[in-house]
Formats: sequence, structure tokens, C-alpha cells
Amino acid sequence: MQPDTSHARYRLVLLAAFAVFWLWMAIDPVNRHDWALENLLVLGVAAALLAARRHYRPSPTAATLIVVYLVLHEIGAHYTYANVPYDAAWQALTGHSLNEAMGWQRNQYDRLVHFGYGLLLAYPFREVQMRLGVRPGLWSYLLPINLVLATSAIYELIEWMGAVALDGGLGRAFLAAQSDEWDAQKDMALAALGSLLAMGATALLQRAPAPARARAAPERSPAR
Repeated sequence: MQPDTSHARYRLVLLAAFAVFWLWMAIDPVNRHDWALENLLVLGVAAALLAARRHYRPSPTAATLIVVYLVLHEIGAHYTYANVPYDAAWQALTGHSLNEAMGWQRNQYDRLVHFGYGLLLAYPFREVQMRLGVRPGLWSYLLPINLVLATSAIYELIEWMGAVALDGGLGRAFLAAQSDEWDAQKDMALAALGSLLAMGATALLQRAPAPARARAAPERSPAR
């Protein structure tokens, strides 16, 4: 089986799995209007990938990272970010409160997803830039971090404008600041941290000896 064919099949499997998960999360969300607003991001990602399909098709690694991020986002859209019951799930598994153990006074799921934005999407951003002609080197690692920060800032502005334009309850659900006056800055800082870790790990893997990179890469079936 040729690598391109196997990669295309893998992307289709990922797409099908995400479609099933999306439908599940679309069933009776906590706030239907907030769910619809949050899913504008999913539509935007889908539209961008569809528009660029002739010039860019994600590698298996990049496609996996994108889908993992969208899954995290869909969970937040289903429950609303401020009400994702991760602490209840943790207590069911361990018998202890994660929030109490960590000293958290608020629901931290939105922080996780902002961190995940940088950690999971910096690599696909780098892959796109490399396809556009950015040469390997320092800038190939710095530019994805800059892009994560820039898009994080744009998203925070969109959240702010949306919260102002929407009524009180829906606006608060969409903003998910939970009365934290530094919410936007903390979200952007976590996204930046995630992207730094992702690009640091990518740089280390790229500098590894060729046999180590081969072992880290997914195995490919021999051509028939």
C-alpha cells in the first residue's frame, strides 16, 4: 500500500470518528445557543482545510493533533466551558477532588483547552508553513509560536465582542471568564506555553539521529 493511500485512509477514519463524536456531543447540550457559537470554530477549521485541500493535506501526525484539539473543544461546547464536569469525573475515578487537591477555585477546563491549542496546533501550523516554503531552522519553530499567540489574541477579541453583543447569560457562557479579570491574558499565556513545548519537542526530534527519528515515526507498510 502506498503511503499517500494509507495516509488518505487514515484521515478518513479520523474524520469519521470525529463526525460520530460531534453528533454525540450535539445531543442535548447544556446551552444550545452557546454550543452553536462554539461550533463556528469547527466550521472555520473544516472550511480552511477544505479550501486548502489541493495545496495542503495534513500528515497523519498533524491530522491526529487537529482532531484531538477539536474533541477537547467539542466537550467544552457541549457542557459550556465553565461547567465541564471533569472534577466529578475525577472524583468518580479516584474518590478525591482534583480541584481541592490543586487548590483551584474555578473550573479549569478552558485553561486546559487554551494550553492544548498551543500544544496540539503549533505542529500543524509549522507543517503548513513548511509547505509554503519556510526553510528548516530557527524561524520554522518561532513562526508557529507567533501564529499561536496572534490567533489566540484574535480569538480573545472575538470572545469579548461576542460577550458584549450577546445577552447576559449567553454572553457569560461564551466568554467563560468566570469573573477572572486576567482571564484573556492567562489563556494566551497558556497557549504560548503549549506552543513552546510543542516546538521544543519538535526541534529535539528533528535534531535526533536518523535511526531515532525512524523509530519515532509511524511505521509504513511496504509498497505492493
